[in-house]
Amino acid sequence: MLTNKVFLRKTKRGNIIKTVREHYLRDDICCGSKTCNLCPLVDDMLLSSNPNQKSDNFNFPHYLVLDTNIILDQIDILEDEAIKDVIVLSTVMDELKHQSISVYKRFKKIVSNPERRFYSFVNEHHKDTFVKRLPGETANDRNDRAIRQATLWYKNHLQLNKLENKNSISIILLSDDANNRKKAQESGIITTTVEKYIRSLKDFRYLADKLSQKSNESSEKKENLYPAHLSNGQIHDGIKRKDIFQGLFFVSKDNYLEGFVNVDGFEKPILIQGRCALNRAIDGDLVAIKLLPHNEWSLPSDMVLQDDQENDEDEDLQLSSTRSFEKQMTGNIVGIIRRKWRQYCGILLKNDVSKGSYHLFSPSERKIPKVRVETRQSESLIGQKIVVAIDHWPRNSRYPHGHFVRALGAIGDKTTENEVILLEHDIPHTKFSEEVLSFLPSMPWQISKEELSKRIDLRDLTICSVDPPGCTDIDDALHTRMLENGLIEVGVHIADVSHFIKPGNALDKEAATRATTVYLVDKRIDMVPELLSSNLCSLREGVERLAFSCIWEMDENANIKNTKYHKSVIKSKKAMTYEEAQLIIDDTNKNDDIAKSLRRLNSLAKILKNKRLDNGALVLASPEIRFQVDNETHDPIDVESKNNLETNSMVEEFMLLANVSVAEKILKEFPETAMLRRHPIPPQTNFEPLIKAGRNLGFNIVTTTGRELARSLDEAVNLDNPYFNTMLRIVATRCMMQAVYFISGTAQNCDYFHYGLAAPIYTHFTSPIRRYADIIVHRLLAACIGADKMYPQILDKTANALLCNNLNYRNRMAQMAGRASVALNTHLFFKNRMACENGYILSVRKNALLILVPKYGLEGTIYVYGKTDMPCKSGIIFKYDEENHTLSCGHITFRAFDPVKVRLSIDSSDIQHERLALELVEPFIENFSIKVETHNESVQTEMENFNKRKPGQRVEMKFKKKKL
Repeated sequence: MLTNKVFLRKTKRGNIIKTVREHYLRDDICCGSKTCNLCPLVDDMLLSSNPNQKSDNFNFPHYLVLDTNIILDQIDILEDEAIKDVIVLSTVMDELKHQSISVYKRFKKIVSNPERRFYSFVNEHHKDTFVKRLPGETANDRNDRAIRQATLWYKNHLQLNKLENKNSISIILLSDDANNRKKAQESGIITTTVEKYIRSLKDFRYLADKLSQKSNESSEKKENLYPAHLSNGQIHDGIKRKDIFQGLFFVSKDNYLEGFVNVDGFEKPILIQGRCALNRAIDGDLVAIKLLPHNEWSLPSDMVLQDDQENDEDEDLQLSSTRSFEKQMTGNIVGIIRRKWRQYCGILLKNDVSKGSYHLFSPSERKIPKVRVETRQSESLIGQKIVVAIDHWPRNSRYPHGHFVRALGAIGDKTTENEVILLEHDIPHTKFSEEVLSFLPSMPWQISKEELSKRIDLRDLTICSVDPPGCTDIDDALHTRMLENGLIEVGVHIADVSHFIKPGNALDKEAATRATTVYLVDKRIDMVPELLSSNLCSLREGVERLAFSCIWEMDENANIKNTKYHKSVIKSKKAMTYEEAQLIIDDTNKNDDIAKSLRRLNSLAKILKNKRLDNGALVLASPEIRFQVDNETHDPIDVESKNNLETNSMVEEFMLLANVSVAEKILKEFPETAMLRRHPIPPQTNFEPLIKAGRNLGFNIVTTTGRELARSLDEAVNLDNPYFNTMLRIVATRCMMQAVYFISGTAQNCDYFHYGLAAPIYTHFTSPIRRYADIIVHRLLAACIGADKMYPQILDKTANALLCNNLNYRNRMAQMAGRASVALNTHLFFKNRMACENGYILSVRKNALLILVPKYGLEGTIYVYGKTDMPCKSGIIFKYDEENHTLSCGHITFRAFDPVKVRLSIDSSDIQHERLALELVEPFIENFSIKVETHNESVQTEMENFNKRKPGQRVEMKFKKKKL
């Protein structure tokens, strides 16, 4: 049966074009119920013949039909295995996909699981359930009518089966739309809200905790705490008038009452200060802001406030600054354009005020406010890490409202805390699906004669790899040899992962989604299945492997005379660690081919590095440590700073050179769709902390160009403080912009520049096992040299630009997850030990000292309690010099980069909140009490017990958190 849809479309020239779309209707679409004798038998009859949900109000066999908003709002409920026998209409699936692709993917996963018995019914193509849109009817109203029509058809269809079956099965429509329910009831359909249905289930009372509170506005009459948000129309009009701006909102890492909004066209972010100005925005939201008058502009606060405290006193004082120069644009958030809410990990706080079902949830991420949740499982959830979703944030509530999703495990358990890290940083870490694994080669695998004939055979070369200890995903190897023409041949050989991952299949899509391998201290989350990452693509010693080779001919001064690219077959002669390779280079008694090759590589690498530095490449720094982990328990048993050897730099230089060479090649062949990597030049305002830090110690840090910055950092040497230059480079690192992937056709040539490397063009080619960007670059390079066929997606600039967005996001999250893992293992390392270590003051704030402990790569905050020029609880007076950023106490003055000594230990006074504590040992201040907190993304770090020390005496004291 055929029906037509007619559309009228107006062209740019004003002509009206009539478009006719044919829409086919059928009468043989199965209802999916195993109890049905009217429909033709098919393999996917999923709906049970005896659905039995024990319910107080609906205690009869029934199937459920859902409207679109139920899925959007209650996806956490639907993911629970308790919900079964659900009819999924194509109308709903189409609408869901249009409104939220993330929820659509989650729901589609449920539908694809046959054990859940969610049956897809194509109501839009059934002759009895298809409805045409009426004149003047909105698309939403038409879809609601289509849902009711399909529900009514199911009701009548199953009634016809009742004559031949003992069991009568009813249909229940779940909808939170009162108007939709009213019309359904008028048609004789059983309908109810999702809350009433869930609360009536006898065997699944726990599901009530997962109910979204989005449609359950608080009936409590409270005074509004926040200004009303503007409507979408008002925001749109304000943006057109240019008195309202939009941008992404980010909470300050040091002050939860402060944030910034990045607006296109503005050199510096717009500052937002105070609870009302933040106006219920949450980190990552796309917000609408209105600038304050110039005389109300402000500066970021010098206060460190990392704990949301109820009934804050003197909020204005906490944010105030007496500095009158260099005021920053300041504004208020007037509306939310798009929320960036996700599921959050954290703990449930004890409700000591009342015995009700409402509790506060404290997220692990400092930047997220506490969340008000309703649960009757609090006794079992206290002491566990749980997951909560935010539903809405009413004006009369200090906190957003949300619902419980699931429990993860006991607080402090390493498995639980690792899971928190992965969830908080949105790291895909589920097992690879059977569909993905089906595209792996069958074992045993070997290189076919046909494949060998297509490649350059380099198995006889002295190729070797140099990697960190324990590395199993070896994706790069090197070789050198002398040529008859007197030049030196240098080769970089990279695992040919793209041979095993073909464009567009499930394996390729999964790798693109994951985007990068994530390295935690004690585990690795692979981008590709282990068969590839640790076996077939890993360039193991003595094993034939497929590779992509970049080979140069150089003179002794590392000048490139010729470059070639090959798909190749190699056989690594030796796999070494950096230390092993360094020993071979340094051992003059070793003169075999491997030793000679390594020495040539090392010599050329030094020349290449000097050339880079002469061009203005930066040598930056960040605190890095390495854990020794117990083989059985995987707990950290020792920790040390990473020491870079010459071989580290040797490998790095040739990887950088290969990346630059390949970038030039693919850009030449694909000027519009080459995948490149750029490092934007930081605005000069970013360097203000670095310039001030150098000036305070008598050094002039020039930042106008990368070359001048590199020279200034080299000259900033303090003989009295050997770690000073390293700390200055750490501060410089934090002034940098984030390096990002991009498609060449989406940026101007002048924007291709990589600031940190001083390279006019750059890409990633050398790590395809752990970076999806490298796989794309391999495909581009293979097309350049005719080694592989072209495929359409490689020329799709728009799709590849979206891919770059995901790569940049996943790369950033992977870095943050790695840091959080280091912080977690540092915490575990100190669980049963105490240590006194040397540290340095990285920064001085009005109420805190930010401390760096180099040995453990740990940054901590030592709080000084008391308002400026006012005595602390202990009677000590601290004076803060706002101009020079110093804190003084008597004859002792704390300045940036000053050495200190701190004691590190774990405070286990509260099993839910074990704390890694720093205590100031030197300089010693008699009678001084301090609060200590560490920068740890996965553990909220504050102490309730402080040490008031006198010579020879140790006294435990307690302070109220909310009193400064």
